[in-house]
Amino acid sequence: MKTLFQTIQRFAPVLLLLLAGGAMTVRAQGPKLQMDQLDLLANKASETVDVKLDERLMATTYRFFWGKDDADIKEVLKGIKGIYVKSFTFEKEGEYSQLEVASVVSQLRGSTWIKVVSVKSKGGDNVQVYLNMVGDQITGLAVLSMEPKEFTVVNIVGPIDLEKLSKLEGQFGVPDLGIEADKTKKK
Repeated sequence: MKTLFQTIQRFAPVLLLLLAGGAMTVRAQGPKLQMDQLDLLANKASETVDVKLDERLMATTYRFFWGKDDADIKEVLKGIKGIYVKSFTFEKEGEYSQLEVASVVSQLRGSTWIKVVSVKSKGGDNVQVYLNMVGDQITGLAVLSMEPKEFTVVNIVGPIDLEKLSKLEGQFGVPDLGIEADKTKKK
């Protein structure tokens, strides 16, 4: 009769495959994405941007905005629990793979994430915007920008007012999301 240890040894490779497969399809628990797996891209990139402002750092950052000109940004930051950005620029095309993209997209397949924008161009640019919704409340935002020589993921965690979000463009590594341009078109 086999011992428990021998049984575990026999099925260890299968268990490892199952665990590894589960890691590949990790879904975000809530609005914060896991992006540490992208850190390896920094070795290939000619430029890397890595922003990690968690809830504690957001409270500290909030205090820096105190002037009248900063009132809009301060209002947007109120309630935000985190801003996370990973952006990689490469010298040549094909330096990142669909595996890296899939490691983020797989987290956005949960029932609370909704894809609200998808833009593809013939030049290879691809932008996707997702909202994390709990009821009718937006609790997070994810933006993926995939260009032939650049890969960027932006994740904002916390209650988000889309009308005020344009104030964060160009701040904290958040790229221009085109939100202000959309508002001016409607007028």
